Amino acid sequence: MTNMKPGTDARADGPSRTQPTTDASVDVGRRRVLEGTAAVTGVAALFALGAAAGSDHAEDLDFSKRAVRPPGSAEESEFLARCLRCDRCRSVCHTSVIGMTDWSDGLVRLRTPVLDFRLGHCDFCGLCARVCPTGAILPFPKETTKVGLAVLTERCIALRTAACRVCEEKCPYDAVTLDEHKVPVIDPEICNGCGLCENVCPANVFQSYRTGVERGIVVRPFAALEARDKGGAA
Repeated sequence: MTNMKPGTDARADGPSRTQPTTDASVDVGRRRVLEGTAAVTGVAALFALGAAAGSDHAEDLDFSKRAVRPPGSAEESEFLARCLRCDRCRSVCHTSVIGMTDWSDGLVRLRTPVLDFRLGHCDFCGLCARVCPTGAILPFPKETTKVGLAVLTERCIALRTAACRVCEEKCPYDAVTLDEHKVPVIDPEICNGCGLCENVCPANVFQSYRTGVERGIVVRPFAALEARDKGGAA
């Protein structure tokens, strides 16, 4: 027979069979629900902003003159309506060329992907299109896709000294040659705007005393080149 002290309940010595619900667990659950609701609302708001921007053709054209979207990107208004700003394309980019827009490009375009050739170059691998969940970036033919065209700027060292040929040496498509004055010449039929020439251009390194960040050779969007040919500013 078990000896027990008078007035002692045997169940008091064993583990509790039920755990009372605490205020802390309720708060955690409520917080998770609110966070999920906020995330869904945020995504819906971005979609709404993108759709609203689609009607402003002038802003789309202005942006397309100064920025290069990843290869396979939908037309600008459609791109904005589809892009989730999920950052998957930038995360998967193995050459680090995909950057993000900032506040200077406006709220509607904030944190959408663009090619930044100061960071890297595009080898048209197609990974960005593969991971895009909404079709903002679509699969594309690697051999024929072009995103822009390389052009010389007044900062090109070879224009003044004929002493630089880095872009000609590094171009993986042989789109850059040198003329009789040792000045780079870009073949528009071959150049696909990969940006390797801009990425390796040493103009700012050797001319650090000059103001500005533009390099001696840069990739211009096709919209900018069309505007230049029509008499507008590139």
